Amino acid sequence: MAKIKKLLGSKKLKRERTYEEEKREFEMAMGKPFINIRIEMPEGFEDLRAQFLSLEKDGRFLEEVKNLAKKRLTYERRGINPQS
Repeated sequence: MAKIKKLLGSKKLKRERTYEEEKREFEMAMGKPFINIRIEMPEGFEDLRAQFLSLEKDGRFLEEVKNLAKKRLTYERRGINPQS
């Protein structure tokens, strides 16, 4: 019985993964393209873990990231190599 539950559970996870992939493809085709970026907490800032995790929902931080992306794309459009 446990094997059956495990098998059904793994199929459910596979369906969810497939759904998420198809949903992303649809959103990219029909709406504005977007990217997901994984940012690891910088070394030496472990004491600010809660503040770091709250950045994910911080509107001001997200706006700063959008502006950084715009700036980078503007440089690339003009053929300028942005400094890293």
